Amino acid sequence: MSLPQPPPPRLPRTTWSRLTEEQLLTQCEVDTYRASGPGGQKRNKTSSAVRLRHLPTGLLVIAEESRSQHDNKAMALKRLWRSLFLHLRDELPAEARTPEALATHPDYAPARSADGRLHLSAKNPQFWFAVGVVLDVLNACEARVADAAALLGISTGNLIDFLQTDPKVWQEANRIRTVFGHKALR
Repeated sequence: MSLPQPPPPRLPRTTWSRLTEEQLLTQCEVDTYRASGPGGQKRNKTSSAVRLRHLPTGLLVIAEESRSQHDNKAMALKRLWRSLFLHLRDELPAEARTPEALATHPDYAPARSADGRLHLSAKNPQFWFAVGVVLDVLNACEARVADAAALLGISTGNLIDFLQTDPKVWQEANRIRTVFGHKALR
């Protein structure tokens, strides 16, 4: 009888978020399958849907909107990259949980405007990096929005506006809040 093995050490999100699409894809198990639904006569005749399972993290994403397997693979990779920021939390050591330290964080500092506010759209390349840091801080503050905003050096209203920028970010923020026993944000 073998003893259970301890879980592998948890690596920071940057281990994967800085990889190229090709490098990230090499870490994935790729499945193709036939998707049901609209799409014309060719839809059920080709295996165009793509499922990616990122083996190191266990994240799973699918894309089946297009009739092109190539397009679906590209969409799945984009979703996987976003999932890294949405679902993987980095632990912030005590020395990193200060407004001064967060103001210089390489993933957060470029996201703030000259007036110190977060004004990013989801199309901005810095958006998902900032999302990762903001959700890490929210998690470290046990989902107390006012405390997270104070640490991030922004107003509570600015933090809530930023979280509402993307529905998936809003959903994850509310999931974190429920984990800590708080009501969902409206």
